[in-house]
Amino acid sequence: MTRIDRRALFTSGAAAALLAAAGGSVNASPKPGGVLRLAVPREGRMLEQAARGAIYDNLTEVAPDGLLRGELATSWQSATDARTWTFNLREGVTFHDGTPLTAEDAAASLGALGVTGSDVQAVTALDSHQVLLELVNPNPHLPYLLAGADHLIAPRGELPVPLEGAVGTGCYRVERAQENRHFRASKVAGHYKAGAAGWADTVEIIVIPDASVRAEALRDGYVDVAALPEPRGLLKRGEFLYHPSSKDIALAARHDVGIPRKVGQRAPLDDGRIAERWWRV
Repeated sequence: MTRIDRRALFTSGAAAALLAAAGGSVNASPKPGGVLRLAVPREGRMLEQAARGAIYDNLTEVAPDGLLRGELATSWQSATDARTWTFNLREGVTFHDGTPLTAEDAAASLGALGVTGSDVQAVTALDSHQVLLELVNPNPHLPYLLAGADHLIAPRGELPVPLEGAVGTGCYRVERAQENRHFRASKVAGHYKAGAAGWADTVEIIVIPDASVRAEALRDGYVDVAALPEPRGLLKRGEFLYHPSSKDIALAARHDVGIPRKVGQRAPLDDGRIAERWWRV
């Protein structure tokens, strides 16, 4: 596990305790509106991870509590040998360019990149909203694997593409982006996750390589969340929330940032979904 991975992962119980001690609003309901601004280091490709988590959806998603749930897929079933899987897609979903999501898009996306951890023999669109995956060897964990960050669904399976031209079905549509520098996206009106995710009207992510400058940006109100900031620039210099602790800061946030009761622990930045899961109080 890399340094960033180890420090960016923290238990939801620890987060709740810290928020309570700092007077945070761990029990507050998510609030729509406003701008959520993040500062991240260049190492670990954290900007790309958080940006793609905002732009794209997968067939499935592992929630912060570890439970598997459907995202673009509403249901799935396998043959008794776990080699043949059928996924039923959500209807009425469109990509950010206005084209409707179809099984052909899902099949092309999964076929283009493959499925990490599983040998896929064939991916076929059975009809407009049903996809068939045939595996070389049985794998009862396939739905969990499809929730991984490498299994995004894009129009016609055109992946990967630069962030500036990225088009997905996620909560946020790209306004402007520059690889390893900055990213800005706006909330998609009428998104199928409305009321459950995608709280901020606008999400901005900026790469600031220097940890002390990230701390300064947070302290002076230029950003709302900073990943791996320099502690000496924040401790005893304002009201901030620290994760997992003030002695080992992976994430620091302003007191008016809303954080979910449970935070994903599979990857940094709330499993890369910080843009759609966090909010402004």
